[in-house]
Amino acid sequence: MTVRTRFAPSPTGFLHIGGARTALYCWLEARRRGGQFILRIEDTDRERSTDEAVQAILDAMHWLGLDADEGPFYQTRRLERYKQVADELVAAGKAYYAYESKEQIEAMREAAMKAGEKPRYNGYYRDRNEPLRDDPNRVIRFRNPTEGSVVFEDKVKGRIEIANSELDDLVIFRSDGWPTYNFAVVVDDIDMGVTEVIRGDDHVNNTPRQINIYKALDKPVPEFAHLPMILDKEGKKLSKRTNAVSVMDYREQGFLPHAILNYLVRLGWSHGDQEIFSREEMIALFDIADGNKAPSRFDTEKLAWLNQHYLKTDEPQSFVAEFEWHLQRAGVDVAHGPAPIEVIVALRERVHTLKEMAERAKIWYGPITAWDDKAVAKHLGNASAPGVLSAAKVLLAACEWKPAAIHQVIEQVAAQLELGMGKVAQPLRVAMTGTQVSPSIEDTIYLTGRAEAIRRIDAAMDRAHA
Repeated sequence: MTVRTRFAPSPTGFLHIGGARTALYCWLEARRRGGQFILRIEDTDRERSTDEAVQAILDAMHWLGLDADEGPFYQTRRLERYKQVADELVAAGKAYYAYESKEQIEAMREAAMKAGEKPRYNGYYRDRNEPLRDDPNRVIRFRNPTEGSVVFEDKVKGRIEIANSELDDLVIFRSDGWPTYNFAVVVDDIDMGVTEVIRGDDHVNNTPRQINIYKALDKPVPEFAHLPMILDKEGKKLSKRTNAVSVMDYREQGFLPHAILNYLVRLGWSHGDQEIFSREEMIALFDIADGNKAPSRFDTEKLAWLNQHYLKTDEPQSFVAEFEWHLQRAGVDVAHGPAPIEVIVALRERVHTLKEMAERAKIWYGPITAWDDKAVAKHLGNASAPGVLSAAKVLLAACEWKPAAIHQVIEQVAAQLELGMGKVAQPLRVAMTGTQVSPSIEDTIYLTGRAEAIRRIDAAMDRAHA
């Protein structure tokens, strides 16, 4: 049997980190077993679902490289199919019409709680066989079994058993004419041939209800795997107040998509002590059955470490486009400055994110906007600075414009003036950047460009004499 997994987000907001992990696990399980990965947008919550949220989810999935084999499918385009299946269940006596008002349902729940019972539907219409009639309160309820129990072997949590007496007759079609989640998801998974349902463990309580609907429709029940929550570093639920929880927030912060994936795969699964996984390794090694039962903790510092690893070791060309995206967001005109790939090579050992890299790179794409007064006083205000700047200007105007040749210029100035390399490099660093911190001085000067470097030396000489 071909394995088919699905990721089915609700477009009521961004794609959050927990959803991205679910999508990754679904994608990996399908890839490892030669199956298909389906994307379905569960947009029947008409009050909260938005087109912007749909696009945000699609953009995030594409940025992560988790493109689906089929879809996206939209529940709102399948309304007639849900109606058809609901009508079949009513005709077979496995579902029924109920007509209570909201006030009656609320009174029913309150009475149950007063009696010390679970608030639930009391089954008033279950055996009345009421016909279809126009009524603003009309719903269709599933006739849940009253005896026995639902047993399933969760691939992560193990054996789970829920007594049918714990489940009431859930609504499968609301009075507004739309199907409920528990019903629509079953119809979708049947029609789409889903064999493995991998999702968060907030759905565990839905699973027995859904299994009973599968059985009522006489359809195969898929296998289930429920993933534990992702917590923050302090062990609390991830919150927008304390964490960036949207996938695209992490893009804006400068993380690479495969660093996010590598980090997420380890939030609930492991392969020995291995920390670094290529996409190919993840596909080959991942097995949802090896998933952790305990919640995982999201550690931004660990993610930053992983991101820096990829910045240092990936082919620079592979993330030039992503870096250019950050340069543009930083207000940089890429046409007026060095090739972005050269900036990556110069800075990637010194930063953790592409956003940080873009901020540091701004100095090569526009004028110095702020000078570090302490750096100016220390390195441009000393007696040797004017001579260093003057000698370097002459040699830089004539040398081959490559980092190695520029390094030779620095050595030549140091020898000529009988100064240490630091005494030569630091005045030039301040001249190029306005600060005393930058990559190697030859890279810093090279990326500035010959004409601009000489112009900046002149400006620094004015400050040195001031």
